[in-house]
Amino acid sequence: MPEGHTIHRAARDHQRILARQKLIVSSPQGRFSEGASLLNGQICSAVEAFGKHLLYKFNNEYTLHIHLGLFGRIQKQKLPLAEPKSSVRIRLIGKKHLVDIIGPTICEVLGQKGVMALIGRIGPDVLRPDANPDFAFEKISRSKAPIGRLIMDQSVMAGIGNIYRSEILWRQAIHPETPGRAIDRQTFNRIWDDASALLAIGVERNAIITVFDGQLSKKRYGKKFNIFGKASCPKCEGEIRRFEISGRRTFVCNTCQPLMRQLG
Repeated sequence: MPEGHTIHRAARDHQRILARQKLIVSSPQGRFSEGASLLNGQICSAVEAFGKHLLYKFNNEYTLHIHLGLFGRIQKQKLPLAEPKSSVRIRLIGKKHLVDIIGPTICEVLGQKGVMALIGRIGPDVLRPDANPDFAFEKISRSKAPIGRLIMDQSVMAGIGNIYRSEILWRQAIHPETPGRAIDRQTFNRIWDDASALLAIGVERNAIITVFDGQLSKKRYGKKFNIFGKASCPKCEGEIRRFEISGRRTFVCNTCQPLMRQLG
């Protein structure tokens, strides 16, 4: 599943190539023809990301809501048109570019009330300047659930995916099985600030990068991790333990990330 930086980068790019334009909207696959007809010929006023959700807002007060899920993907290209693949759920065509959305988990048209209800279900997004981290800390500090589950719960704290989860907690020396209510405000602030910084780099570089060897190069980066998928810890050279939290693989160094119990 794409992590939050991927969705925010898509929103930024699509805002640049589609916003303030009258779009041709279709469903080559045919499964979204009714929804596409509501948007076809309308002006796309803005494209935004909330966590892992993409919102294309139109001047007729409708919004296209996309959640890629595990298997969805987005393809963009410059015009002239290429024949769409039969798997394209929805195609958005602007003046100079087109965007194809393939296999999303959610593809729907929402009215204003639906958009507000959706945003209300999403936790504060570490990449949005209007996010209020207080709401995330309030939920975490009252929960017995492990912090490794809570920071991936998109209703608690939006944007963080499986790779960032392991990397952020290792960087902050926090064991992923630490109960949420054992996380004090100072520790939470470190998690939030690191997540915001790392995902922002991910947006700019179009890659998950959590290892820094000096200054970041302007060249294209591939993925660079500290412990995710690794056998040993780069700090202590100890063994990295792999286990699952809510069915997703998690990595931890038990030496560098001591397990904290409930405070008080």
